[in-house]
Amino acid sequence: MANHNPSSTSKTSPAPPVLVVDDEIGMRLFISTLLETNGFTPIVARNGSDGLQKARAQKPVLAILDIMMPNEGGVWLYRALKADPSLCAIPVLMLSGVTHEAFRHYLTMLNSQLEAPLPPPAAYIEKPPEAEYLLATIRSVLQTRMPRRPGAP
Repeated sequence: MANHNPSSTSKTSPAPPVLVVDDEIGMRLFISTLLETNGFTPIVARNGSDGLQKARAQKPVLAILDIMMPNEGGVWLYRALKADPSLCAIPVLMLSGVTHEAFRHYLTMLNSQLEAPLPPPAAYIEKPPEAEYLLATIRSVLQTRMPRRPGAP
């Protein structure tokens, strides 16, 4: 998988980096391939702590997070991203086997205990995702969150 190199001297803009955090290798490969073949640079991680480290180092334009992973899962990472002033503007797409309704309920319960409530993610897709729907959602989130650059996917 390609690494994001913001100092690239090519005439085209570098492929926007997208963080993909999922403990299932098949899902990481599926999303990475989809991203790479559509003009993005995937940054893959298999748990929340690895994902946070990579987000800090590479500043992705989007994070795609699974919720249920061993150790630090997607909700842990989501909270960490939103609490970090240098990362809090990164839009998050939750991609999980947990139903959207169950996640909304969990987020409501969690927010009732937090001093600074978490906003809902930019998008939520239940697994297994359809490739075209996932790609359309990624593009939609990015178009509403950041200005479109000439030549950007």
